[in-house]
Order: sequence, then C-alpha cells, then structure tokens
Amino acid sequence: MQANNAVPTIKRRLIAMVYEILLALAALFLPFLVFEIATKASHTPLVEHMRQFLAFLILGAYFIHQWTRKGQTLAMQTWRIKLVQPGQDHLPIRTAAMRYLLCWLWILPGIVVAYLGDLSNKHKLYALLASVLLWSLTAFLDKDRQFLHDRIAGTRLVQLPKPEKKGAKAA
Repeated sequence: MQANNAVPTIKRRLIAMVYEILLALAALFLPFLVFEIATKASHTPLVEHMRQFLAFLILGAYFIHQWTRKGQTLAMQTWRIKLVQPGQDHLPIRTAAMRYLLCWLWILPGIVVAYLGDLSNKHKLYALLASVLLWSLTAFLDKDRQFLHDRIAGTRLVQLPKPEKKGAKAA
C-alpha cells in the first residue's frame, strides 16, 4: 500500500500516541519483570538509573525496528498513519534512530523542569503534560503540519487511505 501525501490530523496523531503509550507499557512489562526480580526491586539511585536506561533501550529497539520494517508501529497501523522519508522506500536505521532520539524532546523539557524545580509528583505530571502540549503545537509552525522532530529528522507522517471493502473488490 503506497502512502499518499495527506497529513493525518494532529488530533489523530495524538490519539494514536495515547494508544502507543499503552503498547509501550506492554513491551516494557516482561523486561521490567526480569529486571525487578534480578535487582530484588531495589530503589537505590544506581538501580533507578539502570531502570530508566533499560526503558530507553527497549523502547528504542521497538520503535526503530517498527519504523524501519514497514514505517508503522501497531498503533500507527490502527490509525492508518505511516512514517516515511521522501525519496526512500524504507526508513533507514540511522534516520529512525535519530527520530527516536528527537522524539524524547516531547517530554525532556518537562523532565528537566520537574528535576530542577524539585516538584511534587502531581506537579511533575503537569510539567510533562505541558511539555507534550507545547511540543504538539510545533505542528502549527510547519506549513505541512509535521511535528518539529519529523522536520529535523527529514521524515513525515502520512495518512493512509481506508482499505477497500471486500465486497467492493468482487463487484
């Protein structure tokens, strides 16, 4: 199925991201279970940093693999959104890795504010949500309504057409 030039709405992309978060939590479950057993669920600063690094690696492997394989994660398939790089049949691994790193800019400002501000847990969540909201607004700065990380990575999200109904093919 070839991608067209239609850009998925920002609302559609944000809803797909919510689904993506649920899938990411599922991808993290088994590795985290093993990690928690191995570390006896310790919460020392070293183990906390190891836990964060493990999540970073697992999520990176998942997203980079999915984007280079067919340009879509499961959530993107559900919402008929595809990641493409103009002039490429498949997303190169280097581009996918760069996009993955740039995607952390969605929450990195919120993490920095939460850390530097020594915020309560509730206010940390607000900082992360504000960070996501502000980053989503970067699409309005782009003439093609692409997010800033896609513009920097040289990628774009496109809306795939609805699949043909089975009865329509027979007719």
